[in-house]
Amino acid sequence: MSATLLDRYGEVAGDEVVHHLRQLAAPLQGMRVVHVNSTREGGGVAEILHKMVPFMEELGLVPSWEVIEGEAEFYDCTKRFHNALQGNRVDVPRRLLQVYEKTNEEQAEKLRGALQDADVVIIHDPQPTALLKHFPRRKGKWVWRCHIDASHPHRPVWKFLRGFVADYDASIFSLPDFSQSLPHPQYIISPSIDPLSEKNIDLTPEEVSGTAGRFGLDPHRPTILQVSRFDRFKDPLGVIEAFHLVRQSLPRLQLVLAGGEATDDPEGAQVLAEVQEAADGHDDIHILLLPSDSHRVINALQRYSDLVFQKSIREGFGLTVAEAMWKSRPVIGGDTGGIRLQVVNHHTGFLVNTPEGAALRTRYLLSHREILHQMGRKARSFVRENFLLTRHLVEYLVMIHALSGRATERIELSRS
Repeated sequence: MSATLLDRYGEVAGDEVVHHLRQLAAPLQGMRVVHVNSTREGGGVAEILHKMVPFMEELGLVPSWEVIEGEAEFYDCTKRFHNALQGNRVDVPRRLLQVYEKTNEEQAEKLRGALQDADVVIIHDPQPTALLKHFPRRKGKWVWRCHIDASHPHRPVWKFLRGFVADYDASIFSLPDFSQSLPHPQYIISPSIDPLSEKNIDLTPEEVSGTAGRFGLDPHRPTILQVSRFDRFKDPLGVIEAFHLVRQSLPRLQLVLAGGEATDDPEGAQVLAEVQEAADGHDDIHILLLPSDSHRVINALQRYSDLVFQKSIREGFGLTVAEAMWKSRPVIGGDTGGIRLQVVNHHTGFLVNTPEGAALRTRYLLSHREILHQMGRKARSFVRENFLLTRHLVEYLVMIHALSGRATERIELSRS
């Protein structure tokens, strides 16, 4: 008899965690839960939903995943929202706001059959936020899930979006610092990685070295890696600057900047061009534009690298941090947002604010291999305890209990 999905997770996260999931899901059998976002490929939200939806289904809920679509001006508007929520002073012309509202109105009609009678609807990020106003007689509870570092949003843009968010039944933020003043319950649920996905499963040494060889990486030289969309908030130019500083004392170092494109990010091509210009003429900087389904490739690159960067200047969570740590790689990350939640300074990696700081910590770890490996072991253990999909789903189920009113005042989770 083949192992179920839940059985396989029990082997990684522990049987007791899976037992608790079954207990929490038992009263929720048959509940229709709909997730809505703006892209099926590219970015952390899509990665989470690809695994969250089938997991919920195996637990006996009836989940689905809907994607809204828009024209170029819609994505121009929502990218401005994204930048503004992360603190940039961004102007959003009235014309684009009208496009945003009109697109949500049109998409509401397309999705009416899926959303009108759902028990719980979870709307991810700003793109589909305005859908709610077009369902005045909705059956279930609607939750707004913000994956962005919204700790210091540009107020005019937040005021516009808050006009929609305030009418939701609840909202979810990744960290307490990201939450905002809203007239409904707020839940703090950090994202997670799937240890059984192609991006995180164990790979053979032959596959790891073979993947690196395809991209011309030298197995006899140390490698640092950053995996992320080509986005200014990920600071790829700062990574290149840190690389050059480290090379002054470790000239054989090589850098990989690997990322893909998301259909809802119109700035990606421009940032990629800036990165390619900054790397021009440097054979030891490898810029990889990967298809959205390159999960095994990213997995291999993370395992091949000596250490991993995520030098973001704003970050909602940063799944690539947890992914690298799961592979026992210490992370040098920007001292911001969700990275602080994962990188325990001096234990699972280092938090930095400048290219100079990143270079200093890189030189230290590459020169002290025993400490590098010790940090890597701590990093994997920390992810196992805090950032696997099983923990994420437990918190979602608890929230659904609270919203649906199906829970008693106390939920008893017995040991398996």
